[in-house]
Amino acid sequence: MFFEKADHLRTVDKVAQKLINQFSDYRIFAFYGKMGAGKTTFIQSICRALGSGDNVTSPTFALINEYTAKLDSIFHFDFYRINDIEEAFDLGYEDYIYSGDYCLIEWPEMIEPLLPESLVEVKIEANEDNTRMITATTISRD
Repeated sequence: MFFEKADHLRTVDKVAQKLINQFSDYRIFAFYGKMGAGKTTFIQSICRALGSGDNVTSPTFALINEYTAKLDSIFHFDFYRINDIEEAFDLGYEDYIYSGDYCLIEWPEMIEPLLPESLVEVKIEANEDNTRMITATTISRD
């Protein structure tokens, strides 16, 4: 279990590094949180922690962005605008999810039945004081 409070970008970067270190055996991360909770901002920090210098933006309309890191590719999904699960199949999500590269998924609840058996579930909650509560746990659907 992972539980951290983040209040500004420097702290978010530290939390992202801790998350990657704690779950170093995992490549699939599913990010849950309301609109504006900070999912994309946290994913930007994770990409920096993984060594990517790419401009990380939400793939809201493209559904997926690919970034390069020191050792891996990073695939960033945003399924908020997906109309049905068939769109994920059309995207070829399996090729990405089972590639062994990092997959960072925003709005995973839109494709819940397609998620792999083992992943890290990251929940981000915005607090009234503009801090974020970030919790993460491993999920195994075996």
